[in-house]
Amino acid sequence: MNRSIFVIILVIALNAIGIGLIFPILPSLLQELTGSAEISTTYGLVLAAYAAMQFLFSPILGLLSDRFGRRPVLLLSLGGAAIDYLIMAFAPSLAVLVIGRLIAGITSANMAVASAYIADITEKKDRAQRFGWMSAAFGIGFIVGPVIGGLLSGWFIRAPFLAAAALNAVNLVLALLVLKESRTPSREPLDLKALNPFAPLRWAFSFPALAPLIAMFLIFAINGDIPGTIWVLYGAEKFGWDQLTMGASLAVFGLFAALTQAFLTGPVTRRLGEQRTIIVAIAADCIAFVAIALATAGWVPFLLAPLFALGGIGHPALQSLMSAQVGENRQGELQGVLASAASLTSIAGPLLGTTVYFLTKSAFIGTVWLVGAALYLLSIPVLAWVAARKRATPATA
Repeated sequence: MNRSIFVIILVIALNAIGIGLIFPILPSLLQELTGSAEISTTYGLVLAAYAAMQFLFSPILGLLSDRFGRRPVLLLSLGGAAIDYLIMAFAPSLAVLVIGRLIAGITSANMAVASAYIADITEKKDRAQRFGWMSAAFGIGFIVGPVIGGLLSGWFIRAPFLAAAALNAVNLVLALLVLKESRTPSREPLDLKALNPFAPLRWAFSFPALAPLIAMFLIFAINGDIPGTIWVLYGAEKFGWDQLTMGASLAVFGLFAALTQAFLTGPVTRRLGEQRTIIVAIAADCIAFVAIALATAGWVPFLLAPLFALGGIGHPALQSLMSAQVGENRQGELQGVLASAASLTSIAGPLLGTTVYFLTKSAFIGTVWLVGAALYLLSIPVLAWVAARKRATPATA
């Protein structure tokens, strides 16, 4: 692994840790700032505001990185994030905290730029593997972040914000010292109309080679959010898991997912190709979803961890497949669209999962898993269409 790849992977991991750090303390901080114990609406709005900024600004940062280069956009976003977390650490009011979260959502959209950087410096045959490394790094960081945040909050409730600021500062120094520009910036003047966050979305969905793949990406993203949303509820209600068992199950699943993304995605994709890898991932997830829906013993989900993890290799394979459909000068725009879509599904997925779960659990508590498996089946015609189109005329943009 060369230094640039290492720094990008580390940037992603530290980003995820920084994001996860604040989750354990956000409810308590909101209670402190509002002076009220009832913060459910405020909490939801703060989370939604963060996701909304990611949705709007991921395409913009991706597009700017196509125009001005990846490095300056990454450096600006990391520096902005460090300053922003410091502001939130000393926020005197709810309004300042909300503004801070809005800015944090904007700066965290740099994931799109990081993905584009990976695409720039990686041959097409290796992109799935490196996108898998990215997913593994983010997953590990997102597990570690809340643990550190919970520990730090025992010392000072706003300490996780200070830690997040420090991590982003470390990110900035690493990127400044090690990261080289991955592409030649465009010399064309910037059209301000292009900064409309919906313009890249319209481009992506109007492009025949991308539209069906993005639809499949949305399915993968929604189904990826469902387990995380209902896992604790399902484990407690169906299997009677206590807190220790719940924590153990999350640790096991997180470990399997990270190891699979890091070490299995590349070899499988190189051997089978992206499309067959996606099929394998869909099959693994469908089997796991149906099996956990029908399971009656609490040890069964632990046995299903490898299957769930194998289902995770479909995401980087799909990301690599989409990356190959567009020209090198639009990688940032594409990755911005994908990051924007992922932020949108991070709202829609949990809403869908919890709604189906609570509406159907009295009839059959495993219905939500069967719905997820059925949702995957919608991607089979898309794969067939893509294969036929690829045989006819490979697409570029």
